Amino acid sequence: MNTFSSYVIKSFKHDGHLHRMWLKNWLVPEGLLHEDHRKEAMLVLINSQTKIVEADGKEWVSRIPGVSFFIPKQWFNVVALLEDNGIRYYCNVASPPYVNGRVITYIDYDLDVIRMPGGEVYVVDQEEYEQHKQLYHYSSVVDGKVKQGLKALLARVQGAEPPFRDEHIKFYYERWREHGAEG
Repeated sequence: MNTFSSYVIKSFKHDGHLHRMWLKNWLVPEGLLHEDHRKEAMLVLINSQTKIVEADGKEWVSRIPGVSFFIPKQWFNVVALLEDNGIRYYCNVASPPYVNGRVITYIDYDLDVIRMPGGEVYVVDQEEYEQHKQLYHYSSVVDGKVKQGLKALLARVQGAEPPFRDEHIKFYYERWREHGAEG
């Protein structure tokens, strides 16, 4: 059945405090997933105009539609933002996703990779990572996993490997809109 289901995404910091929540995200049904995404058991979610709650309780609404990818056992996740000038990929180096009911959680480790619509790639927030590494006392195991996650993520970005294919992003977004943008 090709029904979109509503999920909440929660991001935490290493010490367990809430970082950010996206309150309404629509899981793309398995029957609509591209073969490459199904092979890796990717969770693909869409949101647009969703309420976001920050750790301090501040709320705001996203203005740019996004297609998020969570890959089991991978230390990163990917959000493809459908902007007017093309698709910008905002990638979080983070713990693998944990799913409990209709809630997806992960730990955000600050390091981000951004691929612009023109193909330029930036690694950002390295200083924040180093600060939090000291503050939260990341173990050498966590530090190693984060660095491996960054390396694996950059290899996918540079190789245009899944999920870095604009046509797949557009396909998911259009199927979701056809379903009334509410599942």
